[in-house]
Amino acid sequence: MPEAQPNLPLENPDQLDRASHFQASVVLSRKGKDLGQLRVLIAGGGTGGHVIPALAIARELVEREAADVLFIGTQRGMEIRLVPEAGFRLRLIEIGQLKNVSLITRLRTLVSLPRAIAACRRMMREYQPDVVLGVGGYASGPAMAAALQLKLPTMAFEPNAMPGLANRLVGKRVQAAAVNFPSAAEYFNNAEVTGIPVRPEFFNLQAPPPAPPHLLVFGGSQGARLFNDTLPKIARDLLAAVPDLTILHQSGTRHAIKTEEAYAASGADPARWTVKPFCDDMPARFARANLVMARSGASTVAELAAAGKPALLVPFAAAADDHQKRNAEEMVNAGAAIMLNEWDLDSPARLLQGLVDLLSSHDRLVAMSAAARTQAHPAAAEHIARRLVTLAARSSGSGSQLKSL
Repeated sequence: MPEAQPNLPLENPDQLDRASHFQASVVLSRKGKDLGQLRVLIAGGGTGGHVIPALAIARELVEREAADVLFIGTQRGMEIRLVPEAGFRLRLIEIGQLKNVSLITRLRTLVSLPRAIAACRRMMREYQPDVVLGVGGYASGPAMAAALQLKLPTMAFEPNAMPGLANRLVGKRVQAAAVNFPSAAEYFNNAEVTGIPVRPEFFNLQAPPPAPPHLLVFGGSQGARLFNDTLPKIARDLLAAVPDLTILHQSGTRHAIKTEEAYAASGADPARWTVKPFCDDMPARFARANLVMARSGASTVAELAAAGKPALLVPFAAAADDHQKRNAEEMVNAGAAIMLNEWDLDSPARLLQGLVDLLSSHDRLVAMSAAARTQAHPAAAEHIARRLVTLAARSSGSGSQLKSL
């Protein structure tokens, strides 16, 4: 097993102090178990849907296995902030996008790809990981390509029903995969449905009383402009059609004032609606809601399942590979949600009718709640971490793959 190397170059020296403090505290609680027994490299990021589950897996590895974990990401992704804040080391590569961008951007990305793969190879030779986990996003493709070239044990994590480009390219070459939806398993070698790590608080929520009903509207941490534009148009009629209904609308910071002004101009009773730029305690917000209107990113869908929340889902039409629509369809097929496309909201009356129908039927909401829970995976982080440990152990008999490179 490779020796620990705590002094790898970092983009920010403070990262090492936070990582050392976090990991050392875990090791002490494990009665002196040696740090570095297992080395895991986690590659990828971009959005919170990639980074947040990756951090949950990393914590599970540290807490249960006293593992040493290194992240590879990019300057442009959320990992640049979230990974160091969580106390883990982060190395950066330069790589751009290939999907939903201009031809010039794609060409630049293709030109930079060999350099990014080479940079990942250097990092892996230096770090000597026992196993590599690709979580999708910008850095995942080059890192997984490098790991496969170096014949390292590799595992892919795919949270969406339709895998992203990076995971599709390596899916049949990795040794294992962890997916959230059964439909994604066909794209990978040795795939298991593990689910997405979700905060434990979401699994312990009690069902709200049927009355007075409460609607939670949110489009992710940045809000959804489509929701901000459409909900105020129907707010007055919705509140009139559903007695005692209250609405909490998360608008995103940039659109909060405009959204609140639109609600006020609608004539809807101001005592029955609230606009918030950001909700900092989503489990508590979920707990109060009888119905949630949301986008259908992987993390959102996983949280709805964990909380057992019926939902009206409106997939983001510009999502890469239309993965949000595929996620929503999985929940609809399970009986946990109804779905409207973005263009359906061109007619606000259609959204109004959909919300009224759901909020007026307590029995239907109860059935949808039960269906949502069937899609939940309470032990996702543990399951994924266990697979990584097993994968690393299978290859340890022949020693590190990098010893002779």
